[in-house]
Amino acid sequence: MAVLRYLQLDVFAARPGTGNPLGVVLDANRLSSSQMQALAAWLNLSETVFFLPPSAPGADYHIRIFTPTRELAFAGHPSVGAAWAAVTCGLATPRHGTLRQQCAAGLLPVRASGAAEALEIQLASPPARQLATAPDAAPDALLALAAGGQAPELWDNGARWWLLPLRDAAAVRSLVPDMAALADWSLATDATGVAVFADEAGTGHTRVVRAFCPADAPSVPEDPVTGSANALIGAWLRQRNALPGSEGCYVASQGREVGRDGCVQVQVDAQGTVWIGGRVQCVIDGNIHW
Repeated sequence: MAVLRYLQLDVFAARPGTGNPLGVVLDANRLSSSQMQALAAWLNLSETVFFLPPSAPGADYHIRIFTPTRELAFAGHPSVGAAWAAVTCGLATPRHGTLRQQCAAGLLPVRASGAAEALEIQLASPPARQLATAPDAAPDALLALAAGGQAPELWDNGARWWLLPLRDAAAVRSLVPDMAALADWSLATDATGVAVFADEAGTGHTRVVRAFCPADAPSVPEDPVTGSANALIGAWLRQRNALPGSEGCYVASQGREVGRDGCVQVQVDAQGTVWIGGRVQCVIDGNIHW
């Protein structure tokens, strides 16, 4: 049995308890892939990351990302949390404020800024691509809430989300989805889940997002705050020349419907790269025996 340092972080959170929990296992090279998967299932968080020695040229640190049921090539809040942990725990030192994360999706650029007690992370999402999958199995009740002229589109950046803008922020906030229908649709189209969104003029944000993944994470059918889905929404907006804010920057609010208050900073640069970021809080710092 190995004794490993373990952190539990709250990602996209201005204060503990408002973001998306993340398990972080350091020195995970002592674990096999099956042990990592079993530990992620036991922890039963939406994702757990495991740090390994970097093996790719140019990588500052290396992570693997597991849900309770499978390994992911990329996920947003685990990547942002891992970057925070790499810097805070001394596993990697930024060079001129930048790092490179190695994961199954490749080498991802990271920006780290601010004082140690208020470190902010921005991570470049893998390139987004729209898939040709038709939304034939989309639940009718969800389609009835769509913004005028809009239909669901399946996008992929390592995670695969159906994206659908709803008619207004109230429709997003009040949505009570049929989780069984969303799970069936996700399974039928090999999707992570469904993300809905709308403009919202709020304090500190201009967009509201909710993400549902009952097939991928049955124990967490609504993800509190979702980096990958927010990154894809940024790409969706860029495709339509509809980015709000200045210089392709905006803040999305997510999680209030499940008792959180996450804030995701989104920036789409001139090259079309989508950066996601925010604050991270450390809630648990200890050891795990596995």
